[in-house]
Amino acid sequence: MIEALQRLLRWMFMRMEAVFNRAFGDRINPLYYLGSIAFFLFWVVAVTGLYLYIFFDTAVSGAYSSVEALTHGQRFIGGIARSVHRYASDGMVLTMTMHLLRHFAFDRLRGFRAFSWITGVALIWFVYISGIGGYMLPWDRLAQFVTVSTFEWLDWLPGFGGNLIRNVIYPNSITDRFFSLLAFLHIGAPLLTLLLMWVHVQRVPKVSTNPPRPIAIGMLATMLLLALWQPVVSQGGQADVTQAVPRVALDWFYLAVYPLVHSIPLGWLWGALMALTLLLVALPWLPLRRAGARRVLRIEFHPGPRPVKAQPGETLLEAGLRAGLALPFECRNGGCQVCLCNVLQGEVDHGNYQPASLTEAMRAGGKTLMCCAVPKGDVVVEVDVKSIDPGGVAPVLRREGRVESMRRLSEDVMQIMVSLPGGERMDFGAGQYINILLENGQQRAYSFANAPHDNALIELHVKLIPGGVFTTRVFTSMKVGDKLLFEGPFGRFTLRPGERPILMVATSVGYAPINSILEDAFHRGIRRPIRLYWGARQLGDLYNVETLERWQREHDNFTFIPVLSRAQGTGWSGRTGHVDTAILEDFPDLRGYEVYICGSVQLVSSAVPAFFAHGLSENACFSDTFTPSHMT
Repeated sequence: MIEALQRLLRWMFMRMEAVFNRAFGDRINPLYYLGSIAFFLFWVVAVTGLYLYIFFDTAVSGAYSSVEALTHGQRFIGGIARSVHRYASDGMVLTMTMHLLRHFAFDRLRGFRAFSWITGVALIWFVYISGIGGYMLPWDRLAQFVTVSTFEWLDWLPGFGGNLIRNVIYPNSITDRFFSLLAFLHIGAPLLTLLLMWVHVQRVPKVSTNPPRPIAIGMLATMLLLALWQPVVSQGGQADVTQAVPRVALDWFYLAVYPLVHSIPLGWLWGALMALTLLLVALPWLPLRRAGARRVLRIEFHPGPRPVKAQPGETLLEAGLRAGLALPFECRNGGCQVCLCNVLQGEVDHGNYQPASLTEAMRAGGKTLMCCAVPKGDVVVEVDVKSIDPGGVAPVLRREGRVESMRRLSEDVMQIMVSLPGGERMDFGAGQYINILLENGQQRAYSFANAPHDNALIELHVKLIPGGVFTTRVFTSMKVGDKLLFEGPFGRFTLRPGERPILMVATSVGYAPINSILEDAFHRGIRRPIRLYWGARQLGDLYNVETLERWQREHDNFTFIPVLSRAQGTGWSGRTGHVDTAILEDFPDLRGYEVYICGSVQLVSSAVPAFFAHGLSENACFSDTFTPSHMT
């Protein structure tokens, strides 16, 4: 029943949104900004209410006359303010209701979204309490009807025993103190509503509480036109509790249930409202489903500083924004194309969106909308780098590090450990790199050799290049305590999620990012078969053999194959020749494999085409190259 209703509402919303897109455009479609419109209308209600309160007489004898003076004596200020106050209040109820229905229709109320849903249900009660209290203050015949009906309704509750209604049916019971109390409640309830609105959006990443300016201007203009065309006025003259209210026109946005107060038993009315409230609160867990394995998923955004985690049911955009990434987005409802991205690996449920925003051809080309797409497993997506605002939690920043230690790993490779000020840790993805900034304005790129989880220090492997500006300094004059200016992180040479066996190829210090990726994979418990081919000229160039052999003993899914190109006469009994040739000897058919290769331009430019010729898929080969200028 619930799912059938959701499908019907979803069908209706999708078609309404398509119509509104043609009328207003996808960037200012009001249906995409229902929540922020409700916030905007609240402020309109607050500002106009504050103006009205300045001139409102809280004495019972002066309440009606002060409202009449506002309405007719200040016709083009007070009268319009009163009308706009009323229409903005009605508009807030309407947009909140549509906002609730839309989230229900698209099932955006489960899991981590349940908090916002439940606080939203509480918000509805607070908004109605605030609005109904406002209808009591003008002290006209409508105010009399609302006041008497409300107190009669509340009197049914246990503990009151008919005592409340006595305060509003006798003239001498309605005192100035009573009216001051009503005014105080009408101010206090909206303040609590504002607090709850703030709580309501706390778990919504990068939420905007301001609609686009054209929508705000249009809403304000609409309310002003309504105020001029159909001004709000008092009904039936001043309240007189000695006489029954003959007939009044109700505001059906706020007072729809009031006719029922006098037509059905009050217990039934309370029961129906409480049952509806409990149903709304329980909806995130209805219908009851058998709990299956719902693991936290891993999403890699390229270019990006690090992988992020996604909760079950969370969209790509929600996961990225919650992790602090400054991803591009606009409508958040599949109506525009601002959050369009490429799915490099893995599968997503594309969700509900406007067909014009994501065509079949675009889907076939691997594109999706981050605001609607929910990952089915670990995924890798690529976002247009031109669209990314570098203001996220882990943006590309210029930093100053301090050299904490230096150690020769081999004759021409130096390990440098770098710290950040104040014990700060740097977020990065295994396989990424930083750019060291030199005094002459040049920069040199070095990969992280440590894993992301072990980031108290930054580990770099620097190979001595004859005549190199930076590497010569490292091997001759650099010392502990020296400062290093750098930018980062950069790069997309990171391990993709999947099930295919992995072949890794490295030469020289191209091993550094491979070391980071391997250590991260072991830390995360990845069980895919991994083979590392590390090519070098001589055994001394393989500067981390002991660690790799230990990993091979500890992890039955990992194999290390060293390959030497100049081993003649050294007593070496292992593999010899070129490292890419060794792979093709072991794997003449590379279909179904995934290859990660990091080394010189010569290695990558010769090995990659050869791998493709032996069946390797183009979307399963990932490479990173270095040149003397890149590494010196």
